[in-house]
Amino acid sequence: MDKNLKIFVAGHRGLVGSALVRNLESKGYKNIIKKTSSELDLTDTLKVFEFFETEKPDWVFLAAAKVGGIHANSTYPVDFMLTNLKIQNNVIEASHKFGVKKLMFLGSSCIYPKNAPQPMKEECLLTSELEPTNEPYALAKISGICLCDAYNRQYGTDFMAVMPCNLYGISDSYHNENGHVLPMFIRRFHEAKLEGKKEVTIWGSGTPRREFMISDDLADACVFLMETKTAKEVGKFVNVGTGVDLTIMELAQMVAKTVGWEGEIKLDPTKPDGTMKKMVDVTRLKNLGWEAKITLEEGLKIAYDDFLNNENTRLN
Repeated sequence: MDKNLKIFVAGHRGLVGSALVRNLESKGYKNIIKKTSSELDLTDTLKVFEFFETEKPDWVFLAAAKVGGIHANSTYPVDFMLTNLKIQNNVIEASHKFGVKKLMFLGSSCIYPKNAPQPMKEECLLTSELEPTNEPYALAKISGICLCDAYNRQYGTDFMAVMPCNLYGISDSYHNENGHVLPMFIRRFHEAKLEGKKEVTIWGSGTPRREFMISDDLADACVFLMETKTAKEVGKFVNVGTGVDLTIMELAQMVAKTVGWEGEIKLDPTKPDGTMKKMVDVTRLKNLGWEAKITLEEGLKIAYDDFLNNENTRLN
């Protein structure tokens, strides 16, 4: 590949965007465009169009999004739907208008129906109702997939979409209320260790099953697909995951062990569980030539080390 390609990573400071930058730089790409939200408001159509007209990137990774866990999605449904629709509509439309050669849209496995057969195949999309706790966010992401596919069919663009499983890793958000489950566990068990707490209570029954991938593995998959495949080869979208899941209680126990906290983990069954099992089928991705490399045990050590060494990330 031409290492001088002009590449715009939208959301470069986030969990996925920062991993994409690390991966691209490690592979020798020298011309990566990075804009903070204060430098470029992706919800502002005029500013996005002006940016694309001036910079004319060759590739775009659309990793910018408003994200959060069950609590955040339930509390701010308008924000999660409207903000994401604005961001992705602006970036995808501008990419076509100003001649972007390849675009990758980053979605989420929550796009799948609440009761989708497990593991979830790409063909399950839109076959039944969504999980109510994150329906607005899921609908926004589904719209992004469909918009990329529509551009490909109508204009012959090369806009890909990938649907990762639950993510964690360097530059994650450890917000006490609005963060995702794994980083929230890291923070809570770390604080319990510091405070000498003998027990920690986690939401739900502890029995839902989830799949977790470190963001650096996702980034590697994304760059691999952009370098070697076309949207036609990938299909409407492709799942990116590890093919391995575990219960929320097992996850809590693994995080507690990584952190070095030895107290009792209690459950609060009055709190929602969300979807009871969520694992993506990675057969299509394996057939395209890529598999996950970093185990959850290895990844947790990387994530906890990042948490300890990045005060600003830890407290956002």
